[in-house]
Amino acid sequence: MGIFNFLRPNNSENQDLISMMKEGAVIIDVRTPSEFQMGHANGAKNYPLQTLPAHLQEILSMEKPIIFCCASGNRSGQATRMAKKQGLTCENGGGWKSVQQMLDRMG
Repeated sequence: MGIFNFLRPNNSENQDLISMMKEGAVIIDVRTPSEFQMGHANGAKNYPLQTLPAHLQEILSMEKPIIFCCASGNRSGQATRMAKKQGLTCENGGGWKSVQQMLDRMG
């Protein structure tokens, strides 16, 4: 076990995220537009964290599970907690690069 393993979701969490992706989950990147433009997971939508409350009704109307991501998992964790309070089915995908790796593994 590596010293930084606590920073990475465990394998069962990865499997949950992959299952959500197979169900057609929407990936929402909550970083700033400039961060998003520098790189993001394939197909991700960009709703910066500070604007998320204004977009919650739109996100709820998607009627799909949501995977939030950001640079490290901190902002996406905040977004996940906020959205779950509104009844949204969602999970924190952590950093966008990890989400992209899961997408790549799915083929």
